[in-house]
Amino acid sequence: MIVSTLIALFVFAVAFNAPGGYDYGVPNLAWNRSFMVFVISDALALFSSITSLLMFFSILTVRYAEEDFHVLLPKKLIIGLASLFFSIATVMVTFGATFYILLNGRLDLVIAIPMFLLAPVPVSIFVLFRFPFFIEMCRSTFGNAFFILKAFGDHSSSAYKSCS
Repeated sequence: MIVSTLIALFVFAVAFNAPGGYDYGVPNLAWNRSFMVFVISDALALFSSITSLLMFFSILTVRYAEEDFHVLLPKKLIIGLASLFFSIATVMVTFGATFYILLNGRLDLVIAIPMFLLAPVPVSIFVLFRFPFFIEMCRSTFGNAFFILKAFGDHSSSAYKSCS
C-alpha cells in the first residue's frame, strides 16, 4: 500500500512539472512524440496506482465474513497486485520517456545504454519476489483452469489434460 501511495504521489507531481517547461500554460514539448509517451504513461501510472491503493484500502474495510475470505479478499488482492505491477511498469516507461526528452532526442550511448539497462533492475527485483505470490493467489482463487498453458508446476490436472 505504501508503494502504490508513493507512485500516485510521484506521478501526480510529475504531471504538473512536465519536462521542457511551460509557455502560457501550454507545455513546450506538447507536439513531441516522446512527450506524448510521457503523458500517456504518466496518466496510466496514476490511474493504476490509485486503483491499487483503493483495492488495498477496500481489503482493510472488509466485514470479515466467511465468503469475504474465500472470494472477495483474494479477488481484491489480485486486482490490487496486478494494478500495482502495471503502475510500476508505466512509471519506468515515464522515466524512459523523460530521460529521452532530456537528452533532446539524441541518444548518447555512454549515458543512455547504462541508464536504460539499469532502470528496470528495481522493478525486476520487485516482480521477481511478488509474482510467484500473485500466480499462487490466481490459482487458489480461480483454479488451474485460469492458466490454459501452464509453464511451471505439475501438468497432471484435468484442465491440462483437456487442453491436450
